[in-house]
Amino acid sequence: MAFDFSLSPELEEQRQRTAQFVATEVIPLEQHVFRDGMTDDLRLTLQRKAKDAGIFAPQAPAELGGGGFRFDEAGVLLEEAGYSLLGPLALNCAAPDEGNIHLLHQTGSAEQQEKYLRPLVAGDVRSCFSMTEPPPGAGSDPSALRTVARRTDGGWVVNGDKWLITGADGAAFSIVMARNVGDDAPEGATMFLVDADNPGFVVGEHLDTIDATGIGGHCRVTITDCFVPDDHVLGEPGRGFQSAQVRLAPARLTHCMRWLGAARRAHDIALERAVGRELFGSRLADLGMAQALIAENEVDLDAARAVIRHASWQIAEGSRSSEESSRAKVFVSEAVCRVVDRAVQLAGGMGTSESLVLGRIYRDIRSFRIYDGATEVHKMSLARRAAARAATRLEAGGSAVDGPLPRTGGAS
Repeated sequence: MAFDFSLSPELEEQRQRTAQFVATEVIPLEQHVFRDGMTDDLRLTLQRKAKDAGIFAPQAPAELGGGGFRFDEAGVLLEEAGYSLLGPLALNCAAPDEGNIHLLHQTGSAEQQEKYLRPLVAGDVRSCFSMTEPPPGAGSDPSALRTVARRTDGGWVVNGDKWLITGADGAAFSIVMARNVGDDAPEGATMFLVDADNPGFVVGEHLDTIDATGIGGHCRVTITDCFVPDDHVLGEPGRGFQSAQVRLAPARLTHCMRWLGAARRAHDIALERAVGRELFGSRLADLGMAQALIAENEVDLDAARAVIRHASWQIAEGSRSSEESSRAKVFVSEAVCRVVDRAVQLAGGMGTSESLVLGRIYRDIRSFRIYDGATEVHKMSLARRAAARAATRLEAGGSAVDGPLPRTGGAS
């Protein structure tokens, strides 16, 4: 048995290069973007600089122009990218493109990868993932999917409404999830690659959400008699939910990686304020209640990193890691929100401002506890699995009351 989360010299060098790039090329642009918004021109400018620096798309396949790092190695670099809210866009490892890159690499045909994946990795285009629907449609419960797909000559006709589709405005294509209907279609759901210029796919209004640093908004999408040819089915018809799992577990963790970087930035800003600010005759950092906030942040950040690296290592080793990624999503999403909240409190009135960056991080990070499965949904799933393991032990005649039992799953 070996537990070794030390970084190789090559990975440490890349981490430092990424951190330096974020510090010198990305952070100086934050106030401009907070004021005027992120544009595709600025995104492309930053991405060209990231390519020149040799740190572009660390998670993407090397043969397509990415860094080619293992999933657990990429996690170290995504944390550094996340140190600025603009960093993941600059390195082309932001949601939803990062998750779509992984999904297309794992499930796309050679033709689909050439048409959609290669330009997506290069940053030439953006994409979106269209699954979430207005109530009572799919959200935290994907089985509530109401968008439907029917077979027709040469393909499928898709109808439905989506909302909160991140990055939809300006995306070149979308991966659309729909439930199969009709006697000639396999039971289940199917994922479709839908071009933005398809007349049946219409991007509507931007929903006014509290997070605002991304690009392309969180939009309503109307899908009306949208014809999709058979060669634009991603994966197998009827296996959309299974294919979605290929994306969901890693995407939960890459969210954790990026937001850990942002939370670490918030903590660093607050620490600098605490060390430099004098109150009641001493430094803020020397006051007991402030020290408690600082110490709790240190613990949450370190524990979150350990959870991420363990779950990421399992995925890199070939495990589906669905339970471990759920556990990580619950802990990290709650922990990083605690860290940022404490940082705001430590920084006082300026902690609520965007000029100190904390105010923007606080706004943007809050929704992490909801998307990619709300905390409560993941807790329900984890509890059910734990209860099932306990039931299995009891059926086998064992009991924790009577003595030690063999491990049957859970935290590992």
